[in-house]
Amino acid sequence: MLIDSHVNLHAEAFDADRSEVISRAREAGVARMVTICDRISSAPAVLAIASAHEDIWASVGQHPHNAKDAPDITADELIALANHPRVCAIGETGLDQHYNLSPIDQQVASLRAHIGAARALDLPLIVHTRESDDLIGDVLEEEAGKGAFRLLMHCYTSGAALAQRALALGAYFSLSGILTFKAAHDVRAVARQLPLDRIILETDCPYLAPVPHRGRRNEPARIADLYAFFCAERGLGADQGSAIVADNFFRLFRTVPR
Repeated sequence: MLIDSHVNLHAEAFDADRSEVISRAREAGVARMVTICDRISSAPAVLAIASAHEDIWASVGQHPHNAKDAPDITADELIALANHPRVCAIGETGLDQHYNLSPIDQQVASLRAHIGAARALDLPLIVHTRESDDLIGDVLEEEAGKGAFRLLMHCYTSGAALAQRALALGAYFSLSGILTFKAAHDVRAVARQLPLDRIILETDCPYLAPVPHRGRRNEPARIADLYAFFCAERGLGADQGSAIVADNFFRLFRTVPR
């Protein structure tokens, strides 16, 4: 069973041929997809996609790049948005100090609101982090001290130290097409140290297409190439690797049926 844990099917890149993209994913063996909300204003479109397809689920959240557009977002607002039968996660949220498209104080406040919603609903929190290892580690640990929450470190490309801090909080990690990039030695080195029972895979469509599709628009069907690369990296047979990752997915996203 192939699963794409992070698909931006509401992206403009897919507007004209979304049904073909979904069909190609199914033909490639993808049995479940999670389409990600990166703006509260996009939530209706994301939920409409998930509602129209039995094999697609959705998250609700505000990406850290867009934190400035909803600077006063609260956990209660996110909880209300997540009160939908197709919602399986909160996010994408997190911290990004590479682009700094939103002030870092607004990113932190937004992250804390998302954590509050994830904790209250017992839904996994989908976290994006870039060039923020120390700060996001501090925030996650502080919030965990207030009450446990389930955590997915999405498209993980950060360091080994943050990975260990997140593992101590029970985190899962999703790996993307970056894993296959020729120069991504550090990403592969960290990924090799992650426990197999804490790894899921994603495409992060429409970006980060894995080799041999790098430079082209990414889509869920490409997850098959990432699975093959991941299995080779970890010395797993194809069926064994897909079973491990599927089990991890359903253990994390508990509201999604097999």
